[in-house]
Amino acid sequence: MDFLEFLKDMPVVGILRDIPRGAEDACIETAVKCGLKAIEVTMNTDNAIEIMANLKQIARPYDIKVGAGTVRHFAEYQKAVIAGAQFIVTPNTRKDIIKTAASEFIPIIPGALTPTEVQKAYDMGATAVKIFPVNCVGGPEYIKALRGPFRDIPLLACGGVNAENAAAYIKAGANLLAFGGSIFNAKLMAEGNWEEIGKRLSTLLNAVRAV
Repeated sequence: MDFLEFLKDMPVVGILRDIPRGAEDACIETAVKCGLKAIEVTMNTDNAIEIMANLKQIARPYDIKVGAGTVRHFAEYQKAVIAGAQFIVTPNTRKDIIKTAASEFIPIIPGALTPTEVQKAYDMGATAVKIFPVNCVGGPEYIKALRGPFRDIPLLACGGVNAENAAAYIKAGANLLAFGGSIFNAKLMAEGNWEEIGKRLSTLLNAVRAV
């Protein structure tokens, strides 16, 4: 199934930055309970490759996609693919990463901000384009403005997305949302407080479902 089609019913990607090794089971259990269908492990997380591989294995029976995020360099892309990343997310627009991922039929969501970057990323073969950091340039209003000329380009809103503004981003025209610290908070994960993380996650996903 196409990656965007897979996420159609719950168009949200959870970003795991600094998740501790050993928290993989609790993370997937929380995702299953709340209905999250896609998780990315950032490459600047300690033991990112091992954690991503563990998450993918645990998530397989639940049909949850596990990918790699903050993929800034081609060497990181190669490591992520070897580890079995099911999608790739970058904070920047790297031609070599985008074109290689597209040629290898791996969903690729590169980061871009300006209209020129958005068009270039999509022309290179992006599955969707991550507008990052969207909260610094107008939030939902910026997504709405981009929707005028770029009606055909799938957009993912990232940067400051939380339960309070998730619905506004969807209404503004975002096809996908990504969140990190507002829910997968590094301190909460380190403490093993997945109950609180689950509460926050349910609140955000319910806001998306209500749109």
